[in-house]
Amino acid sequence: MHHVILGAGPAGVIAAETIRKHAPDDQITLVGDEAEPPYSRMAIPYLLIGNVKETGTYLRKSLTHYADLRIDQVGGRATAVDAAARTVTLDNGTTLSFDRLLIATGSHPVRPPIPGMDSPGVHPCWTLDDARAIMKLAKPGARVLQMGAGFIGCIIMEALAARGVELSVVEMGDRMVPRMMGPTAGNMIREWCEKKGVKVYTGTKVEGIEAGGGGGVVSRIASAIGLGSDEPTAGLRVKLSNGQTVEADLVISATGVRPAIGFLEDSGITCLLGVLTDEHLQTNVPGIYAAGDCAEAFDKVSGKTIVSAIQPNAAEQARVAALNMVGQKTELKGVTQINVLDTLGLISTSFGNWEGVPGGEHTELTDKASGRHLSLQFKDDVMVGCNSVGWTEHVGVMRGLVEGQVHLGSWKDRLMHDPTKLMDAYLASAQGQGQWAGAADERRR
Repeated sequence: MHHVILGAGPAGVIAAETIRKHAPDDQITLVGDEAEPPYSRMAIPYLLIGNVKETGTYLRKSLTHYADLRIDQVGGRATAVDAAARTVTLDNGTTLSFDRLLIATGSHPVRPPIPGMDSPGVHPCWTLDDARAIMKLAKPGARVLQMGAGFIGCIIMEALAARGVELSVVEMGDRMVPRMMGPTAGNMIREWCEKKGVKVYTGTKVEGIEAGGGGGVVSRIASAIGLGSDEPTAGLRVKLSNGQTVEADLVISATGVRPAIGFLEDSGITCLLGVLTDEHLQTNVPGIYAAGDCAEAFDKVSGKTIVSAIQPNAAEQARVAALNMVGQKTELKGVTQINVLDTLGLISTSFGNWEGVPGGEHTELTDKASGRHLSLQFKDDVMVGCNSVGWTEHVGVMRGLVEGQVHLGSWKDRLMHDPTKLMDAYLASAQGQGQWAGAADERRR
């Protein structure tokens, strides 16, 4: 049996390892489109900060790990899948035949159609190559403008701030992290960032980028003290939709990501936002599976299929897909909708249907003076979603109530009047439904 895995990120690696564990004699081919050993994109901010070296981003530390497991590594990017012929074509002209195929190609950054995006000094922050380019320019005192203040954008912003740059952030939404937070919470995060010295422009778009923003930071410092510099002197001028112009040495595009599934056009594999899968992570084509950021799976909390691009989902989906690929029938229990974000020291969380559901009820508590906000969403007596800012108590309990779909009974009305009673409600309700042990474990994490 030949298993071909497209994508050498966390999902691809975990799937390959799982297949090898349960099918020691099967052939495994892992296809990656970058020159580096498989690595975690989530580690790139730590590289930018300086907490790890490039090797610290690698998913497995031994350079012989994949050879030791007899996992064949092939460089290339998939350009087409022929489901009927059971073949994959790569951009280098290679054709791979497969018995089982896992699509784990992840996401790619959205490139906004803005004039000047090809200018030197404009970069996404997605690959190790991107990180290398950013580190050359993001020196202390450098003027950096970041487009996008979503979840990924805030993580990048944290790393840039740690490098000591002069940071401006432009977000087209009316608040920061608009896909994770409501207006009150999103604006509290904005106010926090501004107090930390970040200039934040919400409800604003970048309309154009052009050369002419003054010399680069190294050149400007050298000029001030009468020294020459070999550093590039061209800066950037960024035009905003609010009429302002911001000068920058570096512009980072963090305007979101999309599943990397364009190569599946005309393949016969059903795709919506992502590659549509069933409870076994199998697509509509028998023997072809998907996992990770490119997969669209059923979420029992929202009652719909979703793409949830977080690493815990990628890992679990990869495990379930791999077991099914070797003939061990396994079901995905559900898609985890969790986001825990550290924005310059301010912790915020989002679980489940944080915006609420039709016919549901909502309660919230806000203490702006102490920078704390808690919002709970209910459908009947079940908490279907919540989010918080500066509220680190009982984060595991919030997740347990939402994912466990715990029936709260009379505790629902108590929480409507006092949202802070989450732990009491959890212990009283979940324990009786046999779900308290899991949340107790979560509390200790």
